[in-house]
Amino acid sequence: MAFAPQIRIPATYLRGGTSKGVFFRLQDLPGAAQRPGPARDRLLLRVIGSPDPYGKQIDGMGAATSSTSKTVIVSAPSRPGHDVDYLFGQVSIDQPFVDWSGNCGNLSAAVGPFAIASGLVAPGRIPRDGIATVRIWQANIGKTIVAHVPITNGQVQETGDFELDGVTFPAAEVQLEFIDPADEGEGEGGGAMFPTGNLVDDLEVPGVGTFQATLINAGIPTIFLDAADIGYTGTELQGDINEDRAALARFETIRAWGAVKMGLIGDVAEAATRQHTPKIAFVAPPADYTASSGKAVRAADVDLLVRALSMGKLHHAMMGTAAVAIGTAAAIPGTLVNRAAGGGERSAVRFGHPSGTLRVGAEAALVDGQWKVTKALMSRSARVLFEGCVRVPADALDT
Repeated sequence: MAFAPQIRIPATYLRGGTSKGVFFRLQDLPGAAQRPGPARDRLLLRVIGSPDPYGKQIDGMGAATSSTSKTVIVSAPSRPGHDVDYLFGQVSIDQPFVDWSGNCGNLSAAVGPFAIASGLVAPGRIPRDGIATVRIWQANIGKTIVAHVPITNGQVQETGDFELDGVTFPAAEVQLEFIDPADEGEGEGGGAMFPTGNLVDDLEVPGVGTFQATLINAGIPTIFLDAADIGYTGTELQGDINEDRAALARFETIRAWGAVKMGLIGDVAEAATRQHTPKIAFVAPPADYTASSGKAVRAADVDLLVRALSMGKLHHAMMGTAAVAIGTAAAIPGTLVNRAAGGGERSAVRFGHPSGTLRVGAEAALVDGQWKVTKALMSRSARVLFEGCVRVPADALDT
């Protein structure tokens, strides 16, 4: 019996923010995987170790959480005025699909450093010492991200004293600007920032109930609920939600109906193959709680509390794209996020999440009766964990 050999593919394993992922240059992928389609998806599934009915991803690079089951492809820019294209694939853990429907805000922090180190950014754009500004075209959602990457002696600086709750060790700060993060199409479900035209909707979920919700397309499509409406305080940690199967099922049902109301899918059954978007989160006014690390978070230190689910589980910290949605919604008076933060116009908020706190800013203005958001800003860090080659069986690309 003939056995397929393993093939070697150059890759880098990076932490970006509170996520980890396997990064590739497009040109290094096997020919069949350099194009979107089944061959690329099969390859990335095999790299990460999915689908895994055991839910562990032992036979791959994934670590069995939504934060670590991620892949990134970086390539030469397809748009003028940009340095690179960035494509993100969220790999399902137990199902055979890769979700390309949205971005990863945490891994966005690692794209600039990876692009510089991989020779994808023109040398003239990189100072010997200082900050390299990398303009990134986020190909999943068609948006621009500007990464400000620290450079020392001509190399990406990775170590530093910037601390990020949810990440154990300090590192160098990477500032990110998400340019025009909100969709601004017209009509219900037509890609608008508020796809229903409302800052707050009554979301009817058959068999579950009717809830007030802010449905927003900014950073990533997100459904915001009021914590008290669904029986929570906003101080919950992962175990409080993820060990409650009934709660997870209820959140997924609400998410599915919210996706329909946002116009992202036509039927709730489609939500099963669109796990990455929309996100679902719940908000509450400030309160004291103890973070997962044991750190005390005081109500006086935050503007509001937010808990968010990703790929069907409560996130251990906060997704970067959801943070953009939080900052955007907080800047617009009348949303549930803004109300939880105390109301009024604001350019930044600090919110509490399961691992601690995070500050995110957004520049919003009322133009001709419509809210416009020009950019959202936040800081993350990134670090190379491993570089070399991943190996996969040669038949991973076969049908």
